[in-house]
Amino acid sequence: MAPEAPTHFRPRLFVRGDVDGFFGLALDNLIQVLLISSLWTQVLGFSTARLYGRILPGVAISLVVGNLFYAWQARELARRTGRADVCALPYGINTVSLIGYVFLVMLPAKLAAANRGATAAEAEQIAFAAGVVAAIGSGLIEAGGAFVVGWLRRWTPRAAMLATLGGIAITFIAAGFLWKTFASPLVAFLPLGAVLLTYFGRVRFPFGLPGGLVAVVLGTALAWLTPMLHFDATAFAAASSQLGLHLPMPVLGSVVRGLGDGALWTTLGVVIPMGLFTVIGSLQNLDSAAAAGDDYPTRPSLLANGIGTLLGAGFGSPFPTTIYIGHPGWKALGARIGYSVINGVFFTIIGCTGAAALVGYLVPIEAGMAIVLWIGIVMVAQAFQATPREHAPAVAVGLLPGIAAWGALMLKTGLRAGGLGTAGRPFSESLLGILGQADVAAQGAFALEQGFLLTSMVWAAITVEIIERRFGRAALWALGGAALSLIGLVHSYAFTPADTVQDLAFGKAWQFALAYALLAGLLLLGRELRRDEAAGR
Repeated sequence: MAPEAPTHFRPRLFVRGDVDGFFGLALDNLIQVLLISSLWTQVLGFSTARLYGRILPGVAISLVVGNLFYAWQARELARRTGRADVCALPYGINTVSLIGYVFLVMLPAKLAAANRGATAAEAEQIAFAAGVVAAIGSGLIEAGGAFVVGWLRRWTPRAAMLATLGGIAITFIAAGFLWKTFASPLVAFLPLGAVLLTYFGRVRFPFGLPGGLVAVVLGTALAWLTPMLHFDATAFAAASSQLGLHLPMPVLGSVVRGLGDGALWTTLGVVIPMGLFTVIGSLQNLDSAAAAGDDYPTRPSLLANGIGTLLGAGFGSPFPTTIYIGHPGWKALGARIGYSVINGVFFTIIGCTGAAALVGYLVPIEAGMAIVLWIGIVMVAQAFQATPREHAPAVAVGLLPGIAAWGALMLKTGLRAGGLGTAGRPFSESLLGILGQADVAAQGAFALEQGFLLTSMVWAAITVEIIERRFGRAALWALGGAALSLIGLVHSYAFTPADTVQDLAFGKAWQFALAYALLAGLLLLGRELRRDEAAGR
């Protein structure tokens, strides 16, 4: 038990280091806001009215509630222990979930609605509802995980969790932005270099400027100085027109419609692993904070994270929040309690005034994508570094379904760009034969794409258990794959005119269910086989 502080001790709310901490944390969250704006308008092609009138005010709700709670929690810990060096937990939008929910929840929902003949406005509403419902599912898992974290850590190998998200990191996060980086080298190379120097080379820029801030300033300046950007009075006026008061409004109607459309059920293959990863990742970040001297209670910390996601979703944010990695780093900067408070207030202003539109116009996504690319690189590296060395093969196995899913997305995007996926040339089973003649096993790619996060978790866990010679547990994971296949959460797909989508028809993926069951039998047989003592010599 920590010693009780003197009753007269009152920790300072703000110290000099909170300024440095704020710039670092605010920049991280600002990149997420710019990413949300870019993906919402450019990838999904949706309206700015919903973005600035509903989504960003909802994001503001989630950020201010969480940041104020963690600031209060830090103040209570400081007051109780009599320590002035307590640092609040860093908190913000979950980058992985942001990317995942755009590409794996809302984009498929939009395409499916369009294929059914929905108008652009109807497709936007359906995709928005699906995203909000998915965020609610994630928030429930995050909050509920506060009560079952011990069981999760005991039964889910770390390699299975980290490799699952590493698959998203190397593809949907890193690969796409790597393409953009090499598409605009004059703008993107220097920001990427600044990020690598800061976070890998551990250099310090003059005046203590954060490396992320240097990267954004460099990228913004280069974008405006090169032919990439030029002042557009119309675009500037459009961005400025968003300035005003945008109060958060409940979106319960969208939630009800989303549940009525079965949005939660159809996104479980994404929501479950995303939520589990957030829970376990947040728990690891709490362990990291404890190692740095700030031992926060597990249950309220995780509950606050889930509640922040749920409140944000209730007010229109489809993007879950998380406790950020790097608490020891913020503490080393001198950040204490106030940086969390300032961050919450700052993003309340950004989210509720439409100022994000003007920031987004002045600061192109190319200026900040080096930070997102770095996040992807670190996540893949962490998948190998934070697991036992002998589990590296399991991490490699777990990366493959994500790579295959991204390949399937690129394949279908290319086919649509080539004129397929229209009323006159719709996607159909015949596509498999045509691609097969070019030695492209598209049916395998499409099967892997559906529920690939769960597939990654299952296969990485099986590999870990085999390495550890726990063949019974490996068989249980294989039987889990059989059950998921049988109910259609993995490997079950159907053609629409312009896409392949998850088909939750019971038993449609029976070949996979049977294959997993046979695999479970083989794994059980492993317990009866003699160990090859010469193997690996």
